[in-house]
Amino acid sequence: MGSTGAERRRHATPAQTPEGNVVVSFSFESYQLEEEECQAKDAPDKGVLTLTEPVFEEPVPDDRYHGIYFAMLLAGVGFLLPYNSFITDVDYLHHKFPGMSIVFDMSLTYILVALVAVVLNNALVEMLSLHTRITTGYLFALGPLMFVGIFDVWLERFTTKQAYVINLVAVGVVAFGCTVQQSSFYGYMGMLPKRYTQGVMTGESTAGVIISLSRIFTKLLIKNERKNTIIFFLISIGMELMCFVLHLLVRRTRFVQYYTNCVRQGLAEVKGHGDSGTGYRVHHDVVTEEDNGAVGGSPTDGAMEPEFAGSGTYMRFDVPKPKIKKSWPSIKDMILHRYVVSRVIWTYMLAIAVTYFITLCLFPGLESEIHNDMLGDWLPILVMAIFNMSDFVGKILAALPYEWKGGRLLLVSCVRVVFIPLFIMCVYPVQRPTLSHPAWPCIFSLLMGISNGYFGSVPMIQAAGKVAPEQRELAGNTMTVSYMTGLMLGSAVAYFAYNFSAKGSSPNLEMPHNFTTSGY
Repeated sequence: MGSTGAERRRHATPAQTPEGNVVVSFSFESYQLEEEECQAKDAPDKGVLTLTEPVFEEPVPDDRYHGIYFAMLLAGVGFLLPYNSFITDVDYLHHKFPGMSIVFDMSLTYILVALVAVVLNNALVEMLSLHTRITTGYLFALGPLMFVGIFDVWLERFTTKQAYVINLVAVGVVAFGCTVQQSSFYGYMGMLPKRYTQGVMTGESTAGVIISLSRIFTKLLIKNERKNTIIFFLISIGMELMCFVLHLLVRRTRFVQYYTNCVRQGLAEVKGHGDSGTGYRVHHDVVTEEDNGAVGGSPTDGAMEPEFAGSGTYMRFDVPKPKIKKSWPSIKDMILHRYVVSRVIWTYMLAIAVTYFITLCLFPGLESEIHNDMLGDWLPILVMAIFNMSDFVGKILAALPYEWKGGRLLLVSCVRVVFIPLFIMCVYPVQRPTLSHPAWPCIFSLLMGISNGYFGSVPMIQAAGKVAPEQRELAGNTMTVSYMTGLMLGSAVAYFAYNFSAKGSSPNLEMPHNFTTSGY
């Protein structure tokens, strides 16, 4: 191996195997054997130096039958289904807490806690594993859903005031768990092909559709409000458990492990699976015979001296992998990493924040207050169902292969502000709204849902492709911070606007719902 290699290796330690072969092992502390040195040697017939078998490129795994995509769609269902379960039974909430702004309070509580959770998750993305964060989110989401469904709705163990507080606390715990889960999933999807991010976002809308249909059918089939609400919660709990089990199964699949491993290795292009070793293992490919004098001879024959070529000796060179001490990044490095990513995707961050800001100004708070003499409590349920279904359609449309520029995407997202005055005209003046016919809020909800689904998904889908593969998980988490910021600001505006309007309409203060007539 030359003078350099001779200086680096330790003393040879010959040993005899049961078959009579001599094995000489050399150990290197952290030095890598150069391939050129090995090839430069003149190898005789019986002493050929051979490198370990070359590692061929691993074929890219296929998502056979689109099973992974379906599982990711259900993952999106899993982190919005608990919150939707709390707010979609709006008829039950209005009867249980008459004259109280329960839907507004739930919405604001969810958003405030969710913003704290997403910032915390973004800070801990390098410190806690992806699986730990997602599993914690599922557990935090399932616990309150089961507690409220059993002890409040079914057993009715609490007074009205206690139930009000418990529901808000439950929504806060759900917000923390689901947001950690959601933010982690967007980082997770950033490591997979783009269509899987679209699948998760479609799953968010699917959650709303499933919950809306569940509420409609339980209300139609079971007349007792308490019983149909119990069944409604049981369906939600079952769906959430199914999503959790699917996550545990999918993360172990070869498809997911292939892409996540490639990103974590910092590969620029996902084409193969490289060898992460730090050195070579070199052997003498020799068949030892008793009569060649290399084995079984006397010490005077020089049998104890290792021969590098042409002998009956099997040489093994071990190059141990360097020990890497894992340490958390400094705060300065964490801020720098996020700044670098944000500079690239800032227009997409603003676009998704504006989209959800406008939506949360109106949904679910203001839409839950739209009533009609003829339809009664059914109108807010129908309006929310229309929004969820059209939002689902919008997120499916986001899969269309059209590349948006960040500036243009931001501009179109801002145009959606026109929905705010349109919905206000469906509610105010309180006694006689300007757009009083129930068809108007249904039409506006349809258009707002489609635009929300599309322009709320496209920035998230395309942003991950603007950064290097090793930055995609961080980009997904950063986009979720913008997403949650828009939700929080929109929910806060809706909450304070509601309080302001309630104080201004003193005759209806005891019954703050705004009933519309059936005429134009």
